[in-house]
Parts: sequence; C-alpha cells; structure tokens
Amino acid sequence: MNLSPGQLDHLFQALGDPTRRAILERLARGSATVSELAAPFDMALPSFMGHVRRLEEAGLVTSDKAGRVRTVTLVPGAFTPVRSWLDEQRAIWEGRLDRLDDYVTRLMKERGNGSGPQD
Repeated sequence: MNLSPGQLDHLFQALGDPTRRAILERLARGSATVSELAAPFDMALPSFMGHVRRLEEAGLVTSDKAGRVRTVTLVPGAFTPVRSWLDEQRAIWEGRLDRLDDYVTRLMKERGNGSGPQD
C-alpha cells in the first residue's frame, strides 16, 4: 500500500468522529448541500463546516460552490487506503492466530498422549 506519510492518520482521524461518519453515511446515498447535511445536527453552521473541511482534507469528500450553495460529494475510492490497511492487518492477525491455534492443538495432543511435559 503506497500512502504518503500521515495520509492514513488523516483518514482515521476523519473517521473517528461520529458527526463525520454520519455525514459520510448520508453522502453514500448521493451528493447533498451543506444545509441538507447540517439539518440533523444541533450545531452552528461554522462548526459543521469544520467537519466538512476535515473530511475534505482527508480526501474523503469534495465540495463545489455554486452561488451561495455548497454541494458535498463522496470521493469514489476514498476508502480504498483504509480498506487495504485493514485487509493487511487482518491477514497478519489471522496468520498469528492460525499459528497459535496450531501450537495449542499440538500441546493438547502431546498432553493427551502423556508424551508432553507435566506441570
């Protein structure tokens, strides 16, 4: 996985906030104006825009302004680095857990046959 330094940190920081995750869930259904996105949240618009900016900085969304209306769109493939990293971690841990399972199974067989060390 070829990530620039800190890119994965920005992605996870952006995903670490429930408001930003809710924004992303909504944008999965399609683009929306900032007003539409902000409606369910009890916060001032400047605070809400801070969340949108964090998502933009992480490369998860883009926004376009036409007159006074800003529309936010989910970036296709934006979650690929996160998914790749998680897939790598899963493969590492599955390998470790498989080796642990093999080791425990071998120990249990040795102890069951009486050929292993006794405690």
